[in-house]
Amino acid sequence: MPDVIVRKTVSALEEIYHEGGPVAETPLRRASVMTIIKNPFAGRYVVDIQPFMEDLKPLGLSMAQQLLDMLGGPDNIQGYGKGALIGEAGELEHGALWHAPGGYAMRQLLGKANAIVPSAKKVSGLGSRLDVPITHINAAYVRSHFDSMEVGCNDAPRADEMALMLVMTTGPRVHSRSGGLEAWQIKGEDGLR
Repeated sequence: MPDVIVRKTVSALEEIYHEGGPVAETPLRRASVMTIIKNPFAGRYVVDIQPFMEDLKPLGLSMAQQLLDMLGGPDNIQGYGKGALIGEAGELEHGALWHAPGGYAMRQLLGKANAIVPSAKKVSGLGSRLDVPITHINAAYVRSHFDSMEVGCNDAPRADEMALMLVMTTGPRVHSRSGGLEAWQIKGEDGLR
């Protein structure tokens, strides 16, 4: 398979103290890491693309570690998500190659993470942004952690690129009060509840 050729990495950290209500004692922290790589399949249809997932695994681990470093380590993480923007010469299926390398990397480094990692992907032009979905790391039905983080940059993805993204958060939405399953009610049996 082709090498993973990185053009650049973009990271962001948000600290959210309030959404118009009272100021939180501890802000919600959301972080993203996006790596822009050359799409080895751009401009042509390739049947067997699955082996490239193996090549992306070290990148996934590196990006997940960057997020943990930004947010103070695995004990601080409560939410996560992943996404991919594929340049115009690629296809949506190329973004699907990020599911396993991105998701399993975060789950591996977190140790205890039972919930499936939510994801979004699209084929897009230069300067596009993606709302990366976020859910609780151990129970996808924890409503307080349903969130998203907008990720992108002004010069990606170019037509022959992929912009691969990982996001982690330190808690629920800062003013969560919509009910449903609460984090303290998680049973941890199936990744859902």
